Amino acid sequence: METRIGYCIFIIFTEWIWLITLTSILGGTEAEVRCIPPCQLQLFSAFSRELAELNLTNFDEAPAEEIVRLTEGSPGTKPTPRQDEQQNAAELTATQESSSKVEQRLQGNNASCLEKDALNDKQKLCHTTVFPGASAPSLKNVTENSNGKNDSFFGENGAKADESGGEDASFLDQEELQLTSSTFALAGDTAHNQAMVHWSGQNSSVILMLTKYYDFNSGRVTESSLWRSTDYGTTYEKLNEKVGPKTILSYLYVSPNNKRKIMLLTDSEVESSLLISLDEGASYQKHSLAFDILSLLFHPEQEDWILAYSHDQKLFVSVEFGRRWQLVHDDVVPNRFYWSRLGLDKEQGMIHLEISVSDGRSQYITCKLQNCSDGNKGKPFPGFIIPNSLVVQDEYVFIQVPIGGQSVHYVSYKRNAFYPMKLPKYTLPKDLQIISTDDNQVVAAIQDWHQNDSYNLYMSESRGLFFTLMLENVVSSGGPEGNIMIDLYEVAGIKGVFLSNKVVENQVKTYITYNKGRDWRLLQAPPTDLQGNKVYCEQPYCSLHLHLHVSENPYTSGNIVSKDSAPGIIIASGVVGPELTSTNVSIFITSDAGNTWREVFQEEYSVFFLNQGGSLVAIRHTPLPIRHIWLSFDEGRNWDKYSFTFSPLYVDGVLGEPGEDILIMTIFGHFSHRSEWQLLKIDFRTIFQHLCTPDDYVTWQLDNEGEVCIMGMKRIFQKLKANVQCVKARDQYISQMSESCPCTEADFECDYGFERQVDGSCIPAFWFIPSATSRDCVTGDSFLNTTGYRRALSNNCTEGTLLKYSPRRQMCPSRAPRGLQLFTSEGTLVVRLERNVTFLVFLEEGLGSTTGITVDFGDGAAISYVNISSIEDGVKHIYSKVGIYQVSATASNTLGFDRVTLYLHVSCQLEQIQLLAPSVVVKDKAVNFTTVLRPSNVGTVTYYWWFDNRTEPVVTLDGAMSFVFSKEGRHSVTVQASVGTTVRQDQMTVAVYDYFQSHVLAFSSNLDELNPGVSEWREDIGRVVKSSMVQVSSLALSQVLLSALNQDLIQFALKPGVQVNVYATRLSPAPLVDSSDSGHSGTAVIMLVSVVLMGLAVFVIYKFKRYSILDITTYCRAQKECVKMNPQIFRHIPL
Repeated sequence: METRIGYCIFIIFTEWIWLITLTSILGGTEAEVRCIPPCQLQLFSAFSRELAELNLTNFDEAPAEEIVRLTEGSPGTKPTPRQDEQQNAAELTATQESSSKVEQRLQGNNASCLEKDALNDKQKLCHTTVFPGASAPSLKNVTENSNGKNDSFFGENGAKADESGGEDASFLDQEELQLTSSTFALAGDTAHNQAMVHWSGQNSSVILMLTKYYDFNSGRVTESSLWRSTDYGTTYEKLNEKVGPKTILSYLYVSPNNKRKIMLLTDSEVESSLLISLDEGASYQKHSLAFDILSLLFHPEQEDWILAYSHDQKLFVSVEFGRRWQLVHDDVVPNRFYWSRLGLDKEQGMIHLEISVSDGRSQYITCKLQNCSDGNKGKPFPGFIIPNSLVVQDEYVFIQVPIGGQSVHYVSYKRNAFYPMKLPKYTLPKDLQIISTDDNQVVAAIQDWHQNDSYNLYMSESRGLFFTLMLENVVSSGGPEGNIMIDLYEVAGIKGVFLSNKVVENQVKTYITYNKGRDWRLLQAPPTDLQGNKVYCEQPYCSLHLHLHVSENPYTSGNIVSKDSAPGIIIASGVVGPELTSTNVSIFITSDAGNTWREVFQEEYSVFFLNQGGSLVAIRHTPLPIRHIWLSFDEGRNWDKYSFTFSPLYVDGVLGEPGEDILIMTIFGHFSHRSEWQLLKIDFRTIFQHLCTPDDYVTWQLDNEGEVCIMGMKRIFQKLKANVQCVKARDQYISQMSESCPCTEADFECDYGFERQVDGSCIPAFWFIPSATSRDCVTGDSFLNTTGYRRALSNNCTEGTLLKYSPRRQMCPSRAPRGLQLFTSEGTLVVRLERNVTFLVFLEEGLGSTTGITVDFGDGAAISYVNISSIEDGVKHIYSKVGIYQVSATASNTLGFDRVTLYLHVSCQLEQIQLLAPSVVVKDKAVNFTTVLRPSNVGTVTYYWWFDNRTEPVVTLDGAMSFVFSKEGRHSVTVQASVGTTVRQDQMTVAVYDYFQSHVLAFSSNLDELNPGVSEWREDIGRVVKSSMVQVSSLALSQVLLSALNQDLIQFALKPGVQVNVYATRLSPAPLVDSSDSGHSGTAVIMLVSVVLMGLAVFVIYKFKRYSILDITTYCRAQKECVKMNPQIFRHIPL
């Protein structure tokens, strides 16, 4: 149920696949997902570092080794697989330096080259399934190459290119400027097809790169190399000897709180160990592991605290940065473990866990860091929860509870008691995803019962309890890891601005909001296209539509990017027309937060922010080698062409140093089809002339179609003037809030239970009763009585209509209790005998402080509480007898009462069922089947009967039934007894004849001493008896056989020294029945049956006293003569 704002993954898809992965610096881990087409790859990330730490005293003479910056995002384009013959072999090895003085930027040089592009730094609201909240081995920033063919990361099918270098023909006549660059070849790693890169940042010059060869046939890493640079990527040193020449490394992790601490994980197929460095990868210590790591979760504050999840669902903890590990708990649900948060949880060293209890049931527990014994476990929710439903996010904890066969969503705010989330009454969610918990507010995406490919967005008040509709029919799709992708994008740098794709009459259209979902409108299309032609586009029939998510199809992927350091600038791919499509996609830029847009590229380019958003750099997507990139210093209105290498480069990927102030980039690629990987560093610092001063800035005021009061205030930002080439000091962009705006109706959204009308007013929904007392009256003496409106939590308006629309605090009225709910913590109505049962009681309406609660358990015991607030953790009870109990809860005060009842089935474990019936019966006559249970009293039992091969059973609540067989022969009978979740079964075979007679045989008592009570044993005894009797007679009921039985002439050896005698008793007609009054104490009796018309003799081992359960097994043998005998009734008298 968890969907977070993240960076979306873009596909690079060729016959061979090259993988380049960038360490998540802020997340503190390096993650990788092996990419097998179709697969979508994440963008490279941009991370922060203080520009003030960079010495810019002699800026114009800055050396190439100065601090470098990584951009956030690799080119998230729509690459197409190439079928050309590109080989992946190493020939080029030397470091190449190509530096030259940069010429001044040409003024007024309008670039006319435009290409459609999937952009870097995608911020996307999406559900992460694999390892939410954990640093799992998932691949980021990947380029791949297969079958020896190098398919450029920036490739596009059909892109315009010249023959010499893949450059756009429209730029060939533009003057070429040059950038400072240096190139390093990864010698000896030609075959490696995966790489993970970590750039420390924090004024550090260290870059670590782990390259690997992943064998797709065997599914494992077979080779690896570790590279380290100490000069910002100009040169690299290979560290294989330091980590062990035979060591195969699989993943690289970094402490999020101390970038000097590095952790390398070896391939578990060879050995399970960690290599730990405390000096930014200069040296390593190896530590063996007793388990295989599947994912890691670093503590957000303590740099040495790590949680490790193993392949066998065990969770381990280390407080020494991996040097020692301790088991926390087993049976932990994947990705459902979270660190505690200081200020919310009781202890800093506490862990939130979801553990598997049984099939279909989990439990939410908390554990102390190094002591998770039963005595130290906490149970914030007393009952069981639905598996894979625990989400701990900021102030909120979310779970799902099974109640009456349905899933009910619960929330805890600030670690207090859990309450059901209140959605509009007839919202019946098939799925619920938590999108965001920012600004002390929950945004959830809910797929209602009638939706398939879309979700509705809902927004809560501060407690996460009461939800109101934000936007309907938002586009959704499946993500590359099986997660749910919601087309909702939060614009960086400006609070409250979102973009979303909505389905309107089977068309997907893009909408924007400036007040966090209260009002939405379509995007205005650019007035002209790239060539200056007027665009005729009238709303609502035509508007601008943007790609806000990555499709599973790489050829229809889009991208969008914005930066906190560049407020108002949004770069996205999209189309102009009646709806969003995947054809004729262009790149659009807005400088005023979405009010107006410009088309800047019509072909594939990837655009990155430089210098805290003060400049933009674009790189061509092409399968051909390139030498140039494009820079803009006026927010994309004009672009200048720069050369970054003398030799054209097949580009595989782009990296930048951590931080917003990007001044240096590294481009990954190949000089030829057979060359090694080249790491080409571009230094942009020399194109900037000085540090920015206040004179280099202009002010810009945020507005929404002219309205400057947005979210209750006016916001003014500072931007660099167009064409100013200066270096911005960190946070030199200034967001100024002028005066707060007076509150108007536009600053309020509809409260829970109210719906917005066409005129903007909020009126109660048909199902909502406005006079109903708030839930606050259950826990307090006063409540805020709604006016139908509520101010958005991040809205800062003052005065004006504030009092008119704000809720009014009132004393809770004296009201009879209503809406009492009672259920078990497990969500079931069947419980085990002599085990604790927890009953949960909730009251929807009524003053809790004056409302008493009485719970009657139905077994003569009851308990009363002065007020309902005292039973938030539930009421516990133990039943000592099985049965069905009427459990009731009664809430009462001076004005009335409310009562609720449930019927609880208390049962014990059913161990065995025995089916009893005659083994030989007469055709067309009713046969009685009975059952015996052990133990005999287990509670409510449901019986399922199958006769022969019938697929549908006969269901009864009684352990006996009658049945008539209409055909002769052998018929199978099966019975099952179901008690709670336990099912036991027994079956037997019945022989059906027109008529027969039987004679009862019995054994001597010594047989009982060796009776194991097993059916196969009885079969063997019957076979031995039959063999003994055949030696005396032909099995006909003759005087010879009866005489032999009476004279102890029939006997057999059960074991050496143990002889068992067989005796005759009386003649009996069908059916064979048992009699309880017996004068003998023998172990068993046998019936010798003569079937009159069929000439069969049947042996029946009829009665065994072990377990006091009757077992019958029948044996038959053909007989030549048929002897007719009159019916007689006999008792079966065992010896």
